[in-house]
Order: sequence, then structure tokens, then C-alpha cells
Amino acid sequence: MPVVDTHAKVVIDNSGFRSEIPVLLTEQGVVLPVLDYLLSKQNNRSYDWQCRVVRAAKLLVSYMEANEQAFSDPKTLFQTFASRLYSGTVGDDGLDPSGLYWIPASTVTANRHLSALEGLTDYLADHQNVDHMNPLVTASSHDHRLNYAAWHRRNQNDFLGHIKDKTVSETVGKARNVRGRRALSRADDDAIAFPEKLFQRFYLQGLGGAQDRRCAVRDQLISIMMHGAGLRESEPLHLWVQDVSIDPHDKSKAIVRVYHPEEGKAPDKWKGRAGKTNRSAYLREMYALPPRNRLRGTQRVGWKAVSLDHRDGYIQLHWFTPAFAQLFLKLWNEHLLYLTCIERHHPYAFVSYEKRNLGKPYTLNAFNENYAAAMARIGLSTAKVEGRSPHGHRHAYGRRLTRAGIDPIMRKKALHHSSLESQAVYTAPGIADVTQALSQATERLEELSPGGSAIQPFSNWDDLMKTGFEDIDQRGLLSGPHAKLRKR
Repeated sequence: MPVVDTHAKVVIDNSGFRSEIPVLLTEQGVVLPVLDYLLSKQNNRSYDWQCRVVRAAKLLVSYMEANEQAFSDPKTLFQTFASRLYSGTVGDDGLDPSGLYWIPASTVTANRHLSALEGLTDYLADHQNVDHMNPLVTASSHDHRLNYAAWHRRNQNDFLGHIKDKTVSETVGKARNVRGRRALSRADDDAIAFPEKLFQRFYLQGLGGAQDRRCAVRDQLISIMMHGAGLRESEPLHLWVQDVSIDPHDKSKAIVRVYHPEEGKAPDKWKGRAGKTNRSAYLREMYALPPRNRLRGTQRVGWKAVSLDHRDGYIQLHWFTPAFAQLFLKLWNEHLLYLTCIERHHPYAFVSYEKRNLGKPYTLNAFNENYAAAMARIGLSTAKVEGRSPHGHRHAYGRRLTRAGIDPIMRKKALHHSSLESQAVYTAPGIADVTQALSQATERLEELSPGGSAIQPFSNWDDLMKTGFEDIDQRGLLSGPHAKLRKR
């Protein structure tokens, strides 16, 4: 039986709560050490992190089963396992006696697996009385410098760092026996911002072209929150009806606050039977529901923002330009009319209008499908590398702030980042920006140097192309006085 990853509801005590977490299954049943490790980290690690650990552990267990008699030393086994993540297990002849048939993983993916296994191997060594597969060893001078740099950066960016012990930890002088390869230096994605000139057509004809007006308004509201206020695509789906109000200083604008799905304050000064006032307690007592970031499957909606705007646990949308606030309020009033006709057993503002899911909370999968359909209505397809994706709107918002000369500290606040470094990817110039800047610089040089002689590499490029390429372009397709392809 192959190793299988699945989900299970785990009962730990006599309470009614059940932990639903990913697990590994083999012929002998659930792999208990992995389960114990996840349960020990459940309170402070995300569901996505748990899934990463289980996927990495699945690879390790599969490799161990396929090579049961090959190794007697756990350290050597883990070293070879790490090598096979990068190289794959298929030989040059196309065969794999182990039966794994792994293809080479990218450096980023393999490093992610090894990183996920670090804590697991530490836990096994500490709690299962087994030899450590990947222990800490004395670091080389290079590793020591990198560890020190990481330690320094953590302390510099730690909000409570001023009350912590600043002495250098002994672990700075240690490194893993097996470490991931150094990945290529990756530049910031270019053209990842949604094209500003395209947004109006996408909004009116794409999203607005949906057959069901209710769907059009719903998706337009979400797109405004992303494009006009820089929200991530998951954050609007945490919005409750009570989270939108009218700006007391300008009745034509909306104030929108998106609360943390668990720690955010419940609406209308609600207080539970036990005196709790957070949204997690509200959902449990009023609707018997967990927060959406604690669900799994299509109903799950993650939460990434860690920098909140208020002690009540919310981020407030900062509209730029303010016209988006007016447009949002106008659509929101129409949206409320549609909601009053739908039976809901939850407080979420955005719902599905499909017959089989009528009134249920809107899912990310459904939004992405409708987003792609809207893009198709204007004759385009979704393309992250060109900015035509939901997250591209957040990048467009960040770059719009940058072009307007907004102070970096204000940009940090508007994007709800925890550090100034986080906004770099949202505000970095793209290839088109660099090309435009160089073109403008060329024009300035030409103005300073009449005739352009100071910057032209050749006086007459056409004359240069007439001769000298007979050995390269013998058929005269690109060069010479009668170049065939150049004429076309």
C-alpha cells in the first residue's frame, strides 16, 4: 500500500471539539509521530504549514519504504533522500528500480520540503528516542555569517525585540548537516501589476457582463476592494455585512473594515455566554460555525495580514483614489437589496447565487472561475506574468501609491504590511518602467548633445548592415542592400 495523505478528525479529550488536520496513512495505519508533531504545533502554526509538513513527510516515508535495506545510518539516509529530491530517482536509461519515479524538483520546491522536515526530525529525536536524521553541526565560517545575519534581521524587525535578550544564541554557530541548495536570485516579477488602462473595460464589460446582475455586482465589489484598496483576493471573503458603514464626514463614501476571522471583535457589542467578544466565539454560538481560516476544502479562506489597524482586530480599507469609496457605496446599496432576498445561515457579505449553493459563503475557487470568465468576455485570458490575475490588483494599488509619491511609511500602512521591506515587491519598477525611464534619459542626452553623436554607437546603421555579413547571412535574408525579411 502506498503512503497516502488525507485528513482526519482527531479526538484528544472529552470536550466536543475535534481537531481536523492532515495525516499520513500506511498499511500499519496513521503515522503517529507525524500526527503528534502536528498536534504539538497546532496552536501556533497555520493549516498550510501543516499540509507542507505532511507532504514532505510523505516523500520521506515513501523513500524509506522503497530503500528499506539500503541504509543503516539515518543521517546517510536523509542525505541521500535530499539528493534525490534534486536529482530525481529515474536513471539515464529511464528505469527506476525503487519504483518511486520521482522527477527532479526545482531548487525552491526541494528546499521547501527540507525546511518543513527540520522541525519534524528535531521532534522525533527529542520525543521518540531515535537518532537525529539531520542534526545541527558546527557551522562553517560562511554559514556562521549567514546565521548571524538572519539573527540580526529577526531582532531588528521584531516589534518586542527591545525587551528580549540580545546576546547571540549558540545556535548561530550551528548549521544543518543537510541543507538545501542555494536557489537562484529571483528578481521581482515584472508586469505583475494589473494594467491600469485595462481596469475600466474589465470592470464594465468583463465583470459587468455577467448574465446575473447579482453576480456582476458582487464580483465588482470584490474587484474594487482589491484594485482600489489593495486587498488580497482572500480578504474580501471575510467581510461581514456589518463591516460596511457610511463615512460620517462624507455621506457618499463607504468605510470598510475587514476583521480578523478569529480575533476580530464581534459586531453590535455582542458578548457570549462566557463573556467572549471575538468573532470566533460569535460564529460558534450564533451559527455553530468555525472561522473560515480554520476550515478545509473549498470553504477555507486564508488570512495573511498580521498588521492590523485597530485593537478591535480589523484592517481598514484606504481607498486610492477616493472615487473608489463612492463607487463601492453605490454598488453596496444595490448588493444589500439582493442579499435581503437570500436565506443565509452565516454573517458573510458575499454569497453564491448558484442554485445548488444558493446563499452559501462565496468561495475563492468560484471567484477565480468568475474572474477568468470576466476576462474572457473582453477577449483576454488570465495571465499572472502580465498582471491579469486577482493579485495583480494589489500590485497595481502599490505602484499607484508609488507613482503618486506617497511616503513609504504611508504605503506600508495602506498595504497593511508589518515592515517597510514587505512592500518592495509591490512597488518595484517593471521592465516597461525601466524602458520608459531609459527612453526619457536618451531624449535628455540628445537635447544636451545636438545631433546625438555622443550617444549613437554608429553613424549610419543601415550602411553598416549592407556589408560584412556574407559569411553569416549568405542568403541575404536579414542583411545587405536587398534583405528579404527586413523589407517585410
